[in-house]
Amino acid sequence: MTTVAEPGARQAPALDLSRGALSKRRRIVDTVAKGGIWFAVALAVIPIALVMYYVIAKGASVIDYDFLTGRLPRQLANPGGGIGPAIAGTLLMTGVASLIAIPLGVLGAIYLNEYGKQNALARTIRVMANVMTGVPSVVMGLFIYTAVVLSTEQSGLAGALALACLMLPVVIRSSEEMLRLVPDELRQASLALGARKWRTILTVVLPAAISGIASGSLLAVARAAGETAPIVLVVGLTNRINWSLDGSNTALPVQIYRNATEPFQAATDRAWGAALTLVVLVLAFTLLGRLVASRFAIKER
Repeated sequence: MTTVAEPGARQAPALDLSRGALSKRRRIVDTVAKGGIWFAVALAVIPIALVMYYVIAKGASVIDYDFLTGRLPRQLANPGGGIGPAIAGTLLMTGVASLIAIPLGVLGAIYLNEYGKQNALARTIRVMANVMTGVPSVVMGLFIYTAVVLSTEQSGLAGALALACLMLPVVIRSSEEMLRLVPDELRQASLALGARKWRTILTVVLPAAISGIASGSLLAVARAAGETAPIVLVVGLTNRINWSLDGSNTALPVQIYRNATEPFQAATDRAWGAALTLVVLVLAFTLLGRLVASRFAIKER
């Protein structure tokens, strides 16, 4: 029922919610807080911007078609040459490692969050994943060198296995956290409609968490693509493009390290060019992953 104000009745004054209505002390505190926030943002952004500026400034003048497709020079002091074998090796080993680690990591996260919960096996897996996350990459390289390389040979497959070991704990932990954020009401609603648990996970839980899972997987891919120590130990070295998992191979981080440690200008230029190429590859993978995640997310269905 609508009430009508009586004639002559006094109305409550309108509240002034503008910033000028605040006390002087509160305005000062608000200004200081905003200044601190922008200062913290600058501290985080400026170093990243400087790194990107130097990588682009130093590497853009080196990159061309011949540089991206040419063979590595036998002598690092020689001018010219390209990083084609390193690009091929990075794409091959990172791609195979992703095909191994991401499905296993997501399945492990599903078990931990949807089935295992807090049982003994789930707790053990979480502890091992946390421990592996902090293990130096060279330890993973030594493990693969002992378990695989000593009985076979240095190869791209060994490099992919080493990178997969580095990626797996990151994917498990990030995916589990994203699955944990999915409201239980969605699961209960699906189960109430008669869907089995596996179907609920496949059609409700995973689409709701796909963006976060993709972000965690891309973080693992970026870490693997930039690793040097395990690749040096288990892959060997070659100056030709090798798209096979057999035989010696190389990668962009290895070539960045080898060329950057040489005193020759030609080697330094190749190191900057390889660094910019690696940054562009990781950015391309990130954008592609975001596109795929947005395509399969619930909000887009």
